[in-house]
Amino acid sequence: MRCGGNLGATRLRAKARQGDPMRVYDSLPPELRAWISHAALPWSPLSCLRLWQRALREEGCPARARARLDRAEAACLARDRRLGGGHT
Repeated sequence: MRCGGNLGATRLRAKARQGDPMRVYDSLPPELRAWISHAALPWSPLSCLRLWQRALREEGCPARARARLDRAEAACLARDRRLGGGHT
């Protein structure tokens, strides 16, 4: 189990980062930055941006796009629990 920094305790695989994640984070729409800042998992700004853009395109509404991000995170947390991770 990984633990340290702001990564939390999770058994989910870490992925290599490309580019400067803080620069990507700073360029995110304010609603998405707010969602990431309250997320239970350490999401990559770039992966969140891709999910957000797709959700906005398909859902047509920021509220439904946020709900889709919530569902994606819930699925990741459920997978982490099945792997025996540290989140509850």
